Amino acid sequence: KQYEDLPLTLTVPEVGEALGISRAAAYALVRSEGFPHLRIGNRILVPKDKFIAWIDKQSRAMEHTL
Repeated sequence: KQYEDLPLTLTVPEVGEALGISRAAAYALVRSEGFPHLRIGNRILVPKDKFIAWIDKQSRAMEHTL
């Protein structure tokens, strides 16, 4: 999928699919400190813009460690 094709908010399985990780790994990631998400009732949603910003931040952090 392209960035433009992603919905405004992603479910945890969609985050896993976007990152190429398992559903279980996606849930662990969402529970980790600093990962952007919100809860609406029992649902966990990840705002698309915050998700992309998180990826960019992680990428920059990796560049500094290389």
